[in-house]
Amino acid sequence: MAQEDKRPQGPNDAVGIEITVTDTGNATAASGGMAVTGYCGPAPGTDDAPDAPVRLSRTGDATATEGGLAISGYVGTLTIQQRPPQEPVPWPHQVGLIPPAARAYQHRAEADRLRTTFDGASTAVPPQMLTGMGGVGKTQMAASYARTAWNDVGTAGGLDVLVWITASARSLIVTGYAQAGVELCRADPNDAEKAARSFLAWLTSKAAAKPCRWLIVLDDVTDPADLKGLWPPVSPHGRTLVTTRRRDAALAAHGRPTIAVGLFTEDEALTYLTSSLTGRNESGDQLAALAGDLGYLPLALAQAAAYLIDTGETVADYRHLLADRTTTLPDTAPDALPDDQVSPLAAAWSLSIDRADALRPAGLARPMLQLTSLLAANGIPKDVLTSQPVLAHLNEHRTPTGPDRAEKPGPVSPRDAEHALSALHRLSLIEYTPTTTRQTVRVHQLIQRATRDTLTHRQHDQTAHTAADALLATWPDTERDTALAQTLRANTTALVAHAEDALHRPAAHAVLYRVGTSLGEAGKVAAARDHYRHLTDTTTSHLGPDHTDTLTTRGNLALWRGEAGDAAGAADEFAQLLEHVVRVLGEDHAVTLTTRHNLARWRGEAGDAATAAANLAELLPDQLRILGADHTDTLTTRHNLARWRGRAGDAATAAANLAELLPDQLRILGADHTDTLTTRGYLAFWRGRAGDVASAAAGLAELLPDQVRVLGEDNPNTLITRGNLAQWRGEAGDSATATADLAELLEHKKRVLGPDHPHTLATRQMLAFWRRRAGEGGSASDSDWS
Repeated sequence: MAQEDKRPQGPNDAVGIEITVTDTGNATAASGGMAVTGYCGPAPGTDDAPDAPVRLSRTGDATATEGGLAISGYVGTLTIQQRPPQEPVPWPHQVGLIPPAARAYQHRAEADRLRTTFDGASTAVPPQMLTGMGGVGKTQMAASYARTAWNDVGTAGGLDVLVWITASARSLIVTGYAQAGVELCRADPNDAEKAARSFLAWLTSKAAAKPCRWLIVLDDVTDPADLKGLWPPVSPHGRTLVTTRRRDAALAAHGRPTIAVGLFTEDEALTYLTSSLTGRNESGDQLAALAGDLGYLPLALAQAAAYLIDTGETVADYRHLLADRTTTLPDTAPDALPDDQVSPLAAAWSLSIDRADALRPAGLARPMLQLTSLLAANGIPKDVLTSQPVLAHLNEHRTPTGPDRAEKPGPVSPRDAEHALSALHRLSLIEYTPTTTRQTVRVHQLIQRATRDTLTHRQHDQTAHTAADALLATWPDTERDTALAQTLRANTTALVAHAEDALHRPAAHAVLYRVGTSLGEAGKVAAARDHYRHLTDTTTSHLGPDHTDTLTTRGNLALWRGEAGDAAGAADEFAQLLEHVVRVLGEDHAVTLTTRHNLARWRGEAGDAATAAANLAELLPDQLRILGADHTDTLTTRHNLARWRGRAGDAATAAANLAELLPDQLRILGADHTDTLTTRGYLAFWRGRAGDVASAAAGLAELLPDQVRVLGEDNPNTLITRGNLAQWRGEAGDSATATADLAELLEHKKRVLGPDHPHTLATRQMLAFWRRRAGEGGSASDSDWS
């Protein structure tokens, strides 16, 4: 490294410049080449020599073999004798070294596909691509094939020439070809580019020449552009094998077949660990669990096995180390990497991330990968990663790239976000399937872990909040698509696992409530209750017992405790909460009013319908005064007051109250609002209870298609309407239709809600009743209704 040292000039120092050269590193050369390390310039004392002194220190070692020239230090102007071409070496001949076989190497199905493609063809075969994320074993698979083919030398199917090139840069490819050209076909040793072209031309079959059976392996191609003009020819006598993390269209062009190398299967991973850890007393269950913890990634399994052998720790200890959130992946790597590996697991993908970030739109791949690292590994919806919160985050956290790093690019668009996902996919960092809208993006759990390890605390919290905002922005108000809702819940669960503390700063994020409500609305009432029990603990711990979020969470816990079947317990919890809320927030606070409403409801559900109606009648004037007549909470109280009046025995008043409420809901909320649909269902129900059975059945028959359209056929409210419609058809005298409808509904509820859900059990009871009724007569009781 040369450095100009410009010092103050004095009367006797006309130039004042000194050239210092230090730490120049080592240089090697083979095949008669020249290795130089130090300072290269005109010789001292010549006309072109620098006026300033040249000071050398710590120059490296120069090594040359096979007649080459090695120079370390000050190199003046040299006249180098050009080397003549050398005579071709005899066949069989190998250029480059095949990596040694990994310990406990596992033969895999992809290797059989490769051999079938290459060895089963009798004509010219295009270059074969082995693609996959870093660490899946592409190089080992290629090496196994090359080693087997080379060991067949002298047989009918053996090779004459094998060339193995580490192809991570164009210069390395050219150098490898040039070496082969010099050794095999008298190529010019003084011009690497020319020698490389000579070698590629030599590979082309010649009619009069003896056929040469060759295999070229280009291992770890990192940029498709590096192979421009350097693809070996397609020949009936030769084969080209490429390993790469890239999945660009340019690599697969011209009919080049691709084999995607994936993770180990569970059996392969377990076999690998068992073979690698021979002699240790480790249970099969622990080994299988470790394989799962590492996502069946071959590189991770190899380094884990080496760590265990080096340290003597047990598999259980290592799994605890992995699970420790304060531990980073480098902490789990062995001191000496196994199988000639060049980088620890955490660094295996760093180059791929850099290259993805450089692809258009530049600077977006890294922050996009950071977002995916906090979400579900097994499926993230595209709409989440193209939502407005994500676009704003990408715009703010775009990696500066290019020569003018200060230049601000335009706003990030949804198309830009999709292209960032494509860039990550091209480098095998994610699986991106745009046609699968619910689980568009999949990421290996260790890539997620390695990515999270790079985040500062501030970056982690910002990214977590963006992910939460994106989930919330994507979540539909009405979960008609149950599969999408399940995917959103899975992503929220993953986000909470990675960033629960961040989601409580400065307050509990709304997505924490949305996921709990989604569970309940999907019929998973016990899971909703358990979710809010945990959230009550975390909000109390992070925010304190008097914080509004903590009080709101306690209310949700009580509600879903009741929905899970403990109405009396729910009423007790709401009674205790009401005292706390009034003390902290006051009597007119919205949370206080909501708590009073829920207390009344669950007193009714616990069997005291009269008290529930009385409590709601007292609440309604306060809501009218504080919230106004058109507030949704006021409308809800009017609805529930009518309901509990009906449950207290006054069906006619209940129907009349609901008939008055419905036009207001249509005006304020709209015809498709869930509250409007619910009121229509209860209006039909109470009309039937008041004696107008035909109106009840007709009203529910009109409601059901609207609920299916708006809510979906699996929504619990849709299922309730189906049950009530069957009941009223039975009461209208059509017990056969009632029985058939309930039998069909029971199977649907078992699938959606589960066989032990309270609503499923109620439908089973009603089906039994109508089957008896069809043969014995009788009438339905209040307890028989779904």
